[in-house]
Amino acid sequence: MSNLRNSVRLMGFLGNDPEIKTIGEKKKMARVSIATNDSYKNDKGEKIEETQWHNLVLWDRLANLAESYLHKGSEVCIEGKLNSRAYTDKEGAKRYITEVIVHDVQMLGKKGGTVDS
Repeated sequence: MSNLRNSVRLMGFLGNDPEIKTIGEKKKMARVSIATNDSYKNDKGEKIEETQWHNLVLWDRLANLAESYLHKGSEVCIEGKLNSRAYTDKEGAKRYITEVIVHDVQMLGKKGGTVDS
C-alpha cells in the first residue's frame, strides 16, 4: 500500500523529443512532456476539450529507452510518482515545478511494449 501514497498514471502523447543528459559516467536522464486530453459538456451541451501538460523525468534504463524509441507524437502510458521542486532561473527568479518521476513505460501502438525500471 505504500506505493499508493504518491502514485500517478498517465496516458497521452509526447509533446517533444526527449532531452537526454548524461550525469557523470553512469547516470542518464531524459526529460519529456506528455499531453493528456479530457472532454466534458458545458451548460449549453457543447463538448469542451482540455489538454493538460505534464513534465516527465526518466532515469538510466528508461532514459536509454526514451532516447532510442520515444519521439514527439509517440503515444505512451506511464506510471510514476510526483516530485515538486524549486529552482532559480537565469534572471534570478525562484521557480517551482512539478514532475513525474517515471517508473514504468508502456509504448502504445503497433510496436508497443512495457518497460519497468
